Amino acid sequence: MRAPGQAESVTAWLRLAVSLALSTIGGVGMWSVVVALPAVQAEFAVARGEASLPYTLTMIGFGLSSIVMGRLADRFGIMVPVIVCTVAMTLGYTAAGAAPTLWLYTLAQGLLIGAGSAATFAPLLAHVSLWFDRRRGIAVAIFASGNYLAGTVWPPIVQHFIQTAGWRDTYFGIGVFCFATMVPLALLLRRPPPLELELSGSRAAPAAAVHTLGLSSGALQVLLVAAGLCCCVAMSMPQVHLVAYCSDLGYGPARGAEMLSLMLAAGIVSRVSFGFICDRIGGLRTLLLGSSLQGIALLLFLPFDGLVSLYIISALFGLFQGGIVPSYAIIVREFFPSREAGARVGAVITATLFGMALGGWMSGAIFDLTGSYRAAFVNGIVFNLINVTIALFLLHRSTARPAFA
Repeated sequence: MRAPGQAESVTAWLRLAVSLALSTIGGVGMWSVVVALPAVQAEFAVARGEASLPYTLTMIGFGLSSIVMGRLADRFGIMVPVIVCTVAMTLGYTAAGAAPTLWLYTLAQGLLIGAGSAATFAPLLAHVSLWFDRRRGIAVAIFASGNYLAGTVWPPIVQHFIQTAGWRDTYFGIGVFCFATMVPLALLLRRPPPLELELSGSRAAPAAAVHTLGLSSGALQVLLVAAGLCCCVAMSMPQVHLVAYCSDLGYGPARGAEMLSLMLAAGIVSRVSFGFICDRIGGLRTLLLGSSLQGIALLLFLPFDGLVSLYIISALFGLFQGGIVPSYAIIVREFFPSREAGARVGAVITATLFGMALGGWMSGAIFDLTGSYRAAFVNGIVFNLINVTIALFLLHRSTARPAFA
């Protein structure tokens, strides 16, 4: 049994639990804006595309802040960025709840709520990995499910309070809850990670075989960034607009929130399951499998819009897409030197966040132009096909001969 403060110790597992709790609570910043979309649109009397802009700016703020918060964590430890971001989220929810115009609401979402949510994912993910060695994979997989767990827990809660108290009071309540829970949890992360993880070469991430695929490193990076952008433009269509879609169909936003929760609960199962699959077939094949299945689920939204059908398709969509984003980290580890993994994974993950932001806005704008979500689903399918094409192209060029390690 390892001593407290060492990798794989009881302390390490407790820190994983604290980090997972922070990710689940802080993840509300990504999902409350989705659930509140119909109420915000109605209050400000704007088109669906304009009402989708707060989500877009939230994802942009999340992506850019992830880089800044990661560097802050490297310099001062994880507790500092988590507390800074908790304060930002609290101020953001207060400002958004009091916003007199859509643009002030949008700025509060992006600059404070979105940016504040960032510390609860990428920086904490890196921090957790420093506390584990032999079981690092399962620890990271458990933590990475936190944002989906947030998506499972928060939508029905937020929708309930929006219906009973209104979206403004709900936002004030979320801000108070985040501050009251996240600051004490952050204080539990004061201890630095085990020194042996930083100093011992045997603890460092093993060098992975890297293949050139007949492409330059820059070209491969660009293709992965494009793939990440496209897959998440497609992914954002149901995730961002499912609540509004159900409202338009006459089922009400509560049913949409339930479907979104079901989708993300299935995503937790998907994320862990695809992790096991990826260990056996590799990153590119996992990306191709997940993206192809995601495309099938998007196609199913076109002919089926009954209440039961939408519940089933939402669950399938969650099961199919959960492993796509994590597969990019595996691909980078397979095709690039380990010393480049951090920066390259960060670039691709930021592209996926920008894809979610772009797709959320595009779907709303297409709805405004056409009067329905059918064309928006088709748009998602087209972007998904681009992702599948990139995966097929890279898989076709892959070889078993490592270029360097």
